[in-house]
Amino acid sequence: MTRTGIGIKTAQDRSERIVGQIHIYNGAGKGKSQAALGVVLRSIGLGIGSVFQTRVLLLRFLKGPGRTYDEDAAIEALQRAFPHLIDQVRTGRAEFFGADESTRFDRLEAQRGWDIAKGAIASGLYSVIVLDELNPVLDLGLLPTEEVAQVIKNKPEHLEVIATGRGSPQPLIEIADLHSEMKSHPSGDNPYGIEGIEIYTGAGKGKSTSALGRALQAIGRGISQDKSHRVLVMQWLKGGSGYTEDAAISAMQQSYPNLVDHQRCGRDAIVWRGQQQELDYVEAERGWEIARAAIASGLYKTIILDELNPTVDLELLPEEPIIQAFLRKPRDTEIIITGRCKNNPGYFALASTHSEMICHKHYAEKGIELKRGVDY
Repeated sequence: MTRTGIGIKTAQDRSERIVGQIHIYNGAGKGKSQAALGVVLRSIGLGIGSVFQTRVLLLRFLKGPGRTYDEDAAIEALQRAFPHLIDQVRTGRAEFFGADESTRFDRLEAQRGWDIAKGAIASGLYSVIVLDELNPVLDLGLLPTEEVAQVIKNKPEHLEVIATGRGSPQPLIEIADLHSEMKSHPSGDNPYGIEGIEIYTGAGKGKSTSALGRALQAIGRGISQDKSHRVLVMQWLKGGSGYTEDAAISAMQQSYPNLVDHQRCGRDAIVWRGQQQELDYVEAERGWEIARAAIASGLYKTIILDELNPTVDLELLPEEPIIQAFLRKPRDTEIIITGRCKNNPGYFALASTHSEMICHKHYAEKGIELKRGVDY
């Protein structure tokens, strides 16, 4: 029997790994820091109720005080929810600069951040260390690449290390277990797109985790403005349990029960093209009715339509009603759409941001057992 198309797998039959991996998210597309924060949220969610709670260090290079960054609000939401689990350090000056503009101060700040990172890695106290914008720091020559790669390579066995930013040097890529490139698509930064519609697609890791990072960002912005920014996570093709995002969504709902709604639809099975069942259509339509009403209501600041792309690509939903709903969305409602697809649906043309996650390397391909809460 030949199976074609795409499908979503559950995680129920996978073995759990205990060895932490080295992740790299780079490229010019949007979603790198968001994906890292999504993994952090997922890891924390898994640790809730466990004897060994997840402890996280967010070390942010090139992001000194005096400037606001997209992920600030998401980190604020994380720190308010889990103040005893999240440590954050920022280094660098506030303004942007290029390779020919680096100064002694920039090198000193980069070295200060790296000294903190080395101590944190050696301590064994952390479960996850995010080295945000490490890639451009190395690309700018502010730190010795070989030393950085060697220290990260020799990390404690349990530790997850996540490096983000454009321009990863080859020595860092060589030691990475996972490498996803965020590529800004031709339709990305579309001047004719609708502000507040973002699409994350492709075969690489980071689509749903980027969306969860955006959800955290919305909640955090609401906190800073003394407002309640509600979030809806609507998932297709995920009717069972044990999926990648479960722990992260659970953590958000426990921390912000009045702000996060979660709905899912579909069978607990892979849907193959040409083998769709009647229930697949019914469940897909049920999910869309919930999403359509949520979009029209204006009650939500952010609506995540997780795996909508493959649902439409598998022809479980028609494109036109979705396009019309997006065209009529309230100005202040952000819609984040995820999932890989072979044929881009027509609503891709409406997106103001389109980031494709390209998979260059994944540790599953080497036969490494996957870790619940980080991989699936």
